[in-house]
Order: sequence, then C-alpha cells, then structure tokens
Amino acid sequence: MKLSIMIVFCGAVLALFGLAFADEEATPGTVIPMEDFFRNPSETSYQLSPNGEFLAFMKPWKSRLNVHVRKIGDNKVLRVTHATERDVAGYFWANNDRIAFIQDKGGDENFKLYAVDASGDNFKELTPYDSVVVRFIDQLEDNDNEMIIGLNKRNKQIFDAYRININTGEMKMVGENPGNISQWVTDNAGKIRMAITTDGVNSTYLYRDSEDQDFRPIITVDFKETLAPLAFTFDNKHIYAASNLGRDKLAIVKYDIANARELEMLYQHPEVDVSNIMRSKKRQVVTGVSYVTDKRHYYFFDKQREALQKRLAKSLPGYEVVVSSMSKDEQKALIRTYSDKSRGAYYFYDRSKDELTKMVDVSPWLNESLMSDQKPITYKTRDGLTLHGYLTLPKDVTPEKLPVVVHPHGGPWARDNWGFNPTVQFLANRGYAVLQMNFRGSTGYGKEFWQISFKQWGKKMQDDITDGVKWLIDEGIADPDRIGIYGGSYGGYATLAGLAFTPDLYACGVDYVGVSNIFTWMNAIPPYWEPYREMIYEMVGHPEKEEELLKAASPIFHVDKITAPLFIAQGANDPRVRKEESDQIVEALKKRNIDVPYMLKENEGHGFRNEENRFDFYRAMEKFLSEHLGGKSAEVVVN
Repeated sequence: MKLSIMIVFCGAVLALFGLAFADEEATPGTVIPMEDFFRNPSETSYQLSPNGEFLAFMKPWKSRLNVHVRKIGDNKVLRVTHATERDVAGYFWANNDRIAFIQDKGGDENFKLYAVDASGDNFKELTPYDSVVVRFIDQLEDNDNEMIIGLNKRNKQIFDAYRININTGEMKMVGENPGNISQWVTDNAGKIRMAITTDGVNSTYLYRDSEDQDFRPIITVDFKETLAPLAFTFDNKHIYAASNLGRDKLAIVKYDIANARELEMLYQHPEVDVSNIMRSKKRQVVTGVSYVTDKRHYYFFDKQREALQKRLAKSLPGYEVVVSSMSKDEQKALIRTYSDKSRGAYYFYDRSKDELTKMVDVSPWLNESLMSDQKPITYKTRDGLTLHGYLTLPKDVTPEKLPVVVHPHGGPWARDNWGFNPTVQFLANRGYAVLQMNFRGSTGYGKEFWQISFKQWGKKMQDDITDGVKWLIDEGIADPDRIGIYGGSYGGYATLAGLAFTPDLYACGVDYVGVSNIFTWMNAIPPYWEPYREMIYEMVGHPEKEEELLKAASPIFHVDKITAPLFIAQGANDPRVRKEESDQIVEALKKRNIDVPYMLKENEGHGFRNEENRFDFYRAMEKFLSEHLGGKSAEVVVN
C-alpha cells in the first residue's frame, strides 16, 4: 500500500431571508440556514512564521480565501494575496519574510507556484507554465532563498526535481527523471538522497550517500507493500518510515535504507495503521506518533512533548487538541482544536510564559449545542467482516423510522474520520440520520483489509454499503421507504451503483462528480497518473482482459435498472472524473424519462470550491432530498 503513490481520486476536496442565525437563543429543532454550514470560514489555516513573530492565515476577501498576515501582539491585519476567481489553494512560510502559495484555474489542478513578501510586496509567479503541475519536495526550512519542487513541464507524465529561488524564480534541475521515478526524498540538509521508481506495480528504492554519487537500487517491493519514508534520522544515515513489510499493519520503524534492513520497530498498533511521526528538530528527537481508531490518539516517546499535550488537553477539555506548528526555537506554538460539532478554534501558546490565548473560532456562527453527535459504530457484513463507521442522528429526535442519507466516502482508498463534517451536520439538522462507513478498501486498517477490495467495485465494496443500510433498518433507526444515498467521487460512483444494483433499497440519490463508466474514466486519467495505470488495472480491473468485470460494475450499462430520482453535480474542468462521466449517465437516464436534475459548474473541477457554487449545490440538494425523503427544508423554520 504505497503511501507515496496511492491514487485517491476523491477530492474534494467539500442565510435565507426570514431565517434566524444560530445563536445562544436558538433552540434544538431550529432549521439552521444552509449557508452557515458551507460559507467560508472566518479565519483558518493559521501558520506561525519560523521565528514565531508573525501569523499568517486564510480569510475571505471578495468571497475568496486569501492569505493575510499580522504580527503577534498587533491587531493590524494585512492581506498579501488578491485571488478573486478562486480560493488560494494552499500556502506556507518560505522564510520569516516571504510566503509561497499555489493556485489552479477553474479546478483544473494545474497548480502554479507564487510567492509574496509578508509585507505584500515583491509578488512573483514562480512557475509561469501552462498545463504544468507543481509538487513540493522540500521546503528547505534552513534555506531562506530556495526550495525544491517537482514539475512535469518536460514530460507531462513524470516530475523532475528543481531547486528554485523563491525571490526570482530562477531554477536549476537537481533531479532529472529518467521516466519512472515517482518520488524524490531529501535528507535533513535538503540533499536528494533517495528516489522511488515504479513500473506500475513494483517499486524500487534507490539510494546514494551523497548528491555527487549515482543512485543504486536497494530493494524492490510490489505496490501492495509499503515502505514510506517519513524523514531521515537526524544524523542522515537512516530513515524513519511507515512500513508493513512482513506485517499487516503499518508501523513506525527505523530503517537502514543503505542495507535494506529494519533496525528498530518504534511503534505499532494491533488494530490500525500508524503512519505519522512527530519530531523535535531543535532537540533532534522523535517525540511520538499519532494514529486514528475511532478518533485521533497519540503515543509519546518524549516526556516533554507528552507533558505539553496533557497541559493543552487539560485547558481545552472535550476537544481533539493538535499542535499545528511551532517556531524554530519551539517556544511558541499554534494550537488547533477539533470536534464533531464545530470547526474548532485556533490558540496561541507561549511555552516560556505558559500562556494559552484564544485567537479565533473558525466558524463562530455555528452553535455547538445545536449540532449532533457523530457516534462511532461497527456492524457486520454478510461475509462476517467487521466494519467501522459513524452514525449521526438528528438532534433530540427519537431514533426510530427516520429518513436516512447514506454517505459513502470518496477515494475509495481513503477513510472517514471523526470530526466536524458540514455536510453531515447539515443533513442531520434537516432531520436525516447520516450513515458513514469505512467499507473494505478504506485505508488505515491494514493491507489485507485494503486488498480484499481489489476488483470489487460494485460488488463486495457495494455490499458493505448495502449491509450498513440493512443494519440501520434492522435496528429500527431507518424508515425503509425513506433512504437516500449521496457521495462524491468514488462516493458518487457508489451512489450510482446503489441505485443501479439495489434499486429497491433507495428512494433517491445524489451523485457529486462520480464515475459512471469505468472504461471512460480509465481512458481519461490525468497524464501524471499514467505511471500507475497497471496498478489501477490490478486494483479495479483491466478494460480489455476483464471487460465483462468492468461492464458489470459500471452503472452506465445498467441504467435500465435505475428507477429512483437522481440529482447529479459536476465541475466542467474536473481532471480526475471528467465531465463525460456525468454527461453520459444524464443522457442515458433522460432517454428513459428518469428525473435527473443536472448541475454543471463551468468554473469548477473535482468538487466545488467557490462559495456561491457550494451554496447552489446544497440548496438544490436540500430541496431534492426534502421532496423525495421528506426531510426539513429551509423554507420553514421548525422549533
């Protein structure tokens, strides 16, 4: 399960007049305005400058998230980016005075790299190339003028490594891709010491002691096994990695990459993968790991870091508490809280003074007391597999014979987690029980659980979803006549498959950028996925050798079985699930006189990022579900 090359095609990424906003006077049962769930956050994505003196964050300007900066202790805020067509997709501090950020155009995912001073001066487009994607290899924390990026400008299918000046855009190629390198890996000094190649189904790890040497092959594994480099050891001799070589679950190990041998197993969990480490660069120690079962958990090796976590958790009870960043001297920290009922808040912690200061609630207009519990659940499949998931019930409603929205996640090689999900809370507020499940193939549960999903699109993977619905019915929670299904990307495919392969189970469905025809989806994958085509064939099926398998799994060939109303939404510029996927299923259903409203956004890609488009989509979905499942609508406030 190669973490570095795992293809996940889900993306998406995800007040009416006369309605009261949620505040302390609102009561359970209030229909909260749809916009409150899906509007841009007040402030988010806080990052601390390396010296700990400045804060950068994303904040709406002209309905688009832009980067803003302020000095700690000063309330004066300066906007340093000027995006009006689309949100800034991401940013980071390149040094104490300069910020790098990326943007694409209309959702095409051809991200360009830009930089601007924290003062707002010296704006520079660093990668001014059309139809080229930038990837980050190393931000070079100790180099104020350069970073290492990957670009597919020479060959659209592969990424060469470049050292780029963040002030001028001047670049020098430091790693020419011979055509099969899927990942470049740097050491703590920013030197490219490793590369990972792929032939589509096997990965070979290349290593060199220094940049003036040639790479030599060290070990080859197939894509079903993982040795994912996380960081070089502080002496740059070995690596820390997430590895399932010789075991089912990913564990954190210390690995002698030059001699292809595991030196030490630092931490493993019996139930789930562990793939994240925490380090103190200042003290040069690995401080702990984090992992997810039902919720996020930590295991610490370092007493100092453990004491910090306990200190923060004590002050912020009832929330997941995450140290999102620290200054280089590790005396100043940004803290983020999470829960299932809000987007949380940001805090500034001065360790030298032991002062914790709240900076901002991400969505202060949402009242946590009106939100629903997202409860971890398990159920058994028809073949005896135990699946984990989450059930969110409407607030203060007896859980009997409720309308239900089944919400399978995208990916499919991803997973649902506990935490605030605006779609889930929106649906629960409208009176629906919402079921999320980590069907077979979901990541985080080991390689066996992942591999049993191979070539099971529309089959056992879909049965897992169906069995969750039947579990809800057997528990008496679901009204069997009022069950809908909604998902995006692979979840959109699962929606179409649910309506086609279990037509009596669902009263309606909402497909958001979902695959309808596996053949056309495979034919249209982005060029930089091309090195993994054989891997996709092994995981999903070969379009020529297994034509009948894929035809049986593609909803487009089974439209004659779809009888339930269907709502479809699509971004015209989607590079992962192209517009053709929605066009063809809409056309086929209209020929059969099936009710299929179709929302196409010309300025969107794989999911709707622009706020007004999200509003349009969820407003239409709310109305559609209300008509076919009988849930609440924003047209009426219910107290």
